[in-house]
Amino acid sequence: MADADLDVVIRQLARQLHTGLMARAKERRDKFAGLAAKAKSKDLRDRYKEMAKTTMEQATAAAKRLQMSADNVADSYARSMRLAAAEAAAAVQKPEKKQSVKEKPAKEKPAKAAKAKKKAK
Repeated sequence: MADADLDVVIRQLARQLHTGLMARAKERRDKFAGLAAKAKSKDLRDRYKEMAKTTMEQATAAAKRLQMSADNVADSYARSMRLAAAEAAAAVQKPEKKQSVKEKPAKEKPAKAAKAKKKAK
């Protein structure tokens, strides 16, 4: 897995989290279904059945959000790596142009300043 792209790793981790989340949700649903089967009153039985149903709905929604977020992150990472690779390839193909140094003409000293220096010597 050391040489695997991170987008693949992100997707694998999201799949594992999805599986774990749904397994726990099914366990909780089964617990509520068992309590509903043991309930003595119709009200209590209906309440447990509703809790089991709601548990699965909430877990399914959370799993979808988790999967969507992981897909977005993995796609974003893959896209940024493709762009970085393209930029690196473009930099290798186009060698940098040498910037020509424009030589500035030497400033001419005013004649008076040059004469003053000669007299000072």
